[in-house]
Amino acid sequence: MRAEAPRASHPLLGVALIVLMGATFAVLDTSVRWLGSTAVPVLLILAWRYATQATVMAVWLGLSRKHSFRPTQPGFQLLRGTLLLATSALSFYGLQHMPVAEFTAINMLTPVLVTLLAAWLLKEQVSPMRWVLVGMAFTGALVVIRPGSGLFGWAVVFPLACACTYASFQVLTSRLAGDEDPLTTHFWTGAVGSAIVIPILLASRVDVAAILGGATAWQWFALVTAGLTGTLGHLMLILALGLGPASTLMPFVYLQIGSATLVAWWVFGVLPDGWGWVGMGIIAVSGAASAWMNLRARARGPLSETASPE
Repeated sequence: MRAEAPRASHPLLGVALIVLMGATFAVLDTSVRWLGSTAVPVLLILAWRYATQATVMAVWLGLSRKHSFRPTQPGFQLLRGTLLLATSALSFYGLQHMPVAEFTAINMLTPVLVTLLAAWLLKEQVSPMRWVLVGMAFTGALVVIRPGSGLFGWAVVFPLACACTYASFQVLTSRLAGDEDPLTTHFWTGAVGSAIVIPILLASRVDVAAILGGATAWQWFALVTAGLTGTLGHLMLILALGLGPASTLMPFVYLQIGSATLVAWWVFGVLPDGWGWVGMGIIAVSGAASAWMNLRARARGPLSETASPE
């Protein structure tokens, strides 16, 4: 992969979008877990989520005169859409076997992998202090999940595999952010996912008409919420990675653990145990320190910009 194209540098705005993205994904994950608990097939939820994104973005692009359906790099768009679909499938099925907060914590391997891939493939410069902060957050995630404790068994395979596919997806997103219109990219991600999963759904034994026809008001609400939050969350990610380097933004993804814990507690009434809170505290400290570093660099203003475009 070649180096990124030049882009505007607004890291604080990028951080804000990443934090909002985490809260949005927490709602998405909780909605998916709740729908699964009401016997709505995961394959149907997955197809609904991607069909919603493709439809919303098609309408948006169709009404806009500033954006186009035509991608400049269709091969990258196909790969990106496939990676996100794989990530969503692993996440949606994994959430049926693990609590939302714990699943999110294990999936926090993703930012560590993104930092490694960004330094290797995108040639981004990562300061030693930022490596320390990422390591702290990773340590906090390990405290939450306590490897070897037997808390989750074989289900841990889902978030581990999800972290790998999502890290690749995020780095590819960072690569495309400067070359593609974000809305075009978002449409094709939904279209690729829909084109793959809808035929699988129709070929399965899932009786789509019967399930949707018999769905309760709350199930419909959760389905719509899952579709819209999936669409909005990933649009935030695209925009954020166009405003700052992945290695700067990704530590703030750890805040999603807190959002997932609060939303899951509100819906299911379940909270992590004592060690879980300790791990989340470590993650919060590392995130706050990273925010302080960004603010201090921002305050130096012209001096920092003279030394480096970032």
